Amino acid sequence: MRRLAVTLHDVEPATFERCALMREWLDDLEVDRVTLLVIPAADLHPLGDRAPELVAWLDQRSRRGDEIAQHGFQHLQVRTAAVPRQLVARAQGASAAEFVGLSESETRRVVDAGRRILKLAGLETQGFVAPAYAYTPALRAALRDRFTWWAGLVRLHGHDRACTAPAVGLGTSGPVKRATSPALLGLGAALSGATLRLDLHPADLDHPRHVLALERVLRRARRRTVVTLDELACGTS
Repeated sequence: MRRLAVTLHDVEPATFERCALMREWLDDLEVDRVTLLVIPAADLHPLGDRAPELVAWLDQRSRRGDEIAQHGFQHLQVRTAAVPRQLVARAQGASAAEFVGLSESETRRVVDAGRRILKLAGLETQGFVAPAYAYTPALRAALRDRFTWWAGLVRLHGHDRACTAPAVGLGTSGPVKRATSPALLGLGAALSGATLRLDLHPADLDHPRHVLALERVLRRARRRTVVTLDELACGTS
């Protein structure tokens, strides 16, 4: 089976309008199932208190087949790590690698706080994706007891299985990435094999060349079966 798994990152109050627009655009391209990565407290205010309209939209999308997954807590690094690990974290996702530098107890507390906020908003989550795909041993240990699955940049992990499915997407953090990522996206999609795992970000809408590149990839993937990350990680697709 040739599969397509589309993931929309960084869903939070400040990006709600763009995320809703991107989701409608994906519907127009016949992508009927998307994994939505929700930041529980992007500005340290609980999602349900800050944006009830976003919560209502997420509930509606879930009822229509989309999956909601937890995307860290506030999507911002608040502790620095040792120099080698800190440099890797910066290369992966600038200031978004929020679990790098946290102790085991801090990691568990942050993960649980995010889960609690989403649950109080009525949003049930089975999966987790770390901001910037920056995982630590403490974070991996915390996720095993709390989530059905979690996704890294290259592999997806369920309770009793793991599968290789590298994510491909676009970069907007600098002029070089903005210039080269449309071509790299097309190459990554062409080499993806049986599973095409496509990452989207709200910032992609700022760059017309990025939107056109994504649309080309999605049109070529129309014959693939659309799945969520849960279905990939747990082997239910």
